Formats: sequence, C-alpha cells, structure tokens
Amino acid sequence: PEVDESKLTKVYYTITEVAGMFHVNTSLLRYWEKEFPTQLGQVKKNGKGDRYYNKQDIGKLKLIFHLVKERRMTLEGAREFLKNKKRKVKDEMTLVDHLGQIRNFLIDLKKHLTPTS
Repeated sequence: PEVDESKLTKVYYTITEVAGMFHVNTSLLRYWEKEFPTQLGQVKKNGKGDRYYNKQDIGKLKLIFHLVKERRMTLEGAREFLKNKKRKVKDEMTLVDHLGQIRNFLIDLKKHLTPTS
C-alpha cells in the first residue's frame, strides 16, 4: 500500500485507521509493536490502552511493512536490518515513493493528452 506521509493531516490516528492504511489487521500492528520495541515501543496509549499513532510511528510502520511484507524478510532479519542499515532502507523507500509519484503523474498526464473519440 502507498501510505503518503505528506497527506496525513491529523496529529494522531487510531490503530483501526492505521491498519486500514496498510490493509492489515489491528492484531498485526499490536504484534509488530511487541516484535519491534525499539521502533514502536513509544506508541501513545490512553488510560484504556487504546493506541494512537503519530506520523513518525506511521513512518516506522511503513519501514517495517516494506521489509516484512514487500521484501519478505523474517522478523529477526528485519530487526537486524533496521539496526544496521536503517538509513539505507529509508533512502530506498524514499526513492520508491518518488518513482511511484512520477509514475502516477505520467499516467495522469497521458490521460489528459490522449484524444478522446
């Protein structure tokens, strides 16, 4: 899923909203919170224990999602990778995001340039 952090307008998002952004179950996000305490250990919770994610948390989830779901790394492999090569992964993801935006722009441009009969 393409989660564009620049389009996030709210300060906090519920776990249900974030799960919807990534097309995953809320249980997976809770599980990742336990598996990646360095990245997700600071997710804000209210008195009832409801989770609230800010833009930084969503960015970290996007990174984890990329490694685990898109690159098919094991959780242990993803943890190790994040520990050692976090900067490289972020740069790679930024490049992929930019290429996706360029692709969408070109598709939109083609639609407007193609004559309709």
